[in-house]
Amino acid sequence: MELTDVLAKRRSVRHFNTKLAVTDEDVQALLEAAISAPSAGNIQPWRFYVVRSSEARERLASALSQRWAAAAPVVIVVAVDPRPCAARYGDRGEYLYSIQDTAAAAENMLLAAVDRGLASCWIGAFDEAAVTAALGMTPPIAPVAILPIGRSAESSGKPARRPLAEVTTWL
Repeated sequence: MELTDVLAKRRSVRHFNTKLAVTDEDVQALLEAAISAPSAGNIQPWRFYVVRSSEARERLASALSQRWAAAAPVVIVVAVDPRPCAARYGDRGEYLYSIQDTAAAAENMLLAAVDRGLASCWIGAFDEAAVTAALGMTPPIAPVAILPIGRSAESSGKPARRPLAEVTTWL
């Protein structure tokens, strides 16, 4: 699929066809796309938790207070270890670069999912401590984005976007 098609087709999907699986090959391709993201100083502070079992998905969905996420056959939690960025770049590395890098990895996964005929939704509203506990993460590693992955069971209308003139300044 052409990149412009992938960008145009990406949607936030919250209803998944539970009869259609996501293969290990699909997950591997998404993870490969993630680690291709740009990274300040090539530090690559991201960590990925692939949540496949129904028990673990339920535990995670409870921590999210978003039950619908458990219906996805796979949930990938994109986490960050800010320490290496902090060591090289100080506070800006810890609080900005590490998050930017991890967000870029998450977006790469979302786009790769579309390219493979999969769907997802970026979940950023969650109780960080509850998710950390549900997955057994060791701080300072922390969740940044939660991506339920599956085959869409929704019709895909195009969401409204603000006009370029409203969000762009030309100098």
